Amino acid sequence: MVSIGDRAPAFSLPDATGQVVESEALNGQPYLLYFYPKADTPGCTTQACDLRDQKQTLSSLGLRVIGVSPDPVEKLERFARKYGLDFTLVSDADHKLADEYGTWVEKTMYGKTYFGMERSSFLVDAEGVIRALWRKVKPAEHVALVTEAAAEL
Repeated sequence: MVSIGDRAPAFSLPDATGQVVESEALNGQPYLLYFYPKADTPGCTTQACDLRDQKQTLSSLGLRVIGVSPDPVEKLERFARKYGLDFTLVSDADHKLADEYGTWVEKTMYGKTYFGMERSSFLVDAEGVIRALWRKVKPAEHVALVTEAAAEL
């Protein structure tokens, strides 16, 4: 599990278009890495659409947005197209990156226990250091928290 001040774990994951996104290519640019449970579900859609709607503000702060879920590339592509999401969505199907960030966790619903993605976000500065993080973030509050923290980078 990572903490504020740690170097962000490296990654190389396919995006919604099938292109590989590598953390190494992000050097020199701050980014938001946000983990969400499942594309095209109510909470994940609210969070993604809020990020889409505030993309200009986030871009003016120099921030690139990257969403991470265990969904396959095809599902990410449909999700992005359906809601006009114009930022990067990557597939962490084997949840390797989620394990490194500590977001692949045990959950309980209706008395059943299973593993799944915890809705969490990590603000990474231009040098690749985690400067802010939010665990179990509420979708409707997410963008305001990120914008405030990104303005301080």
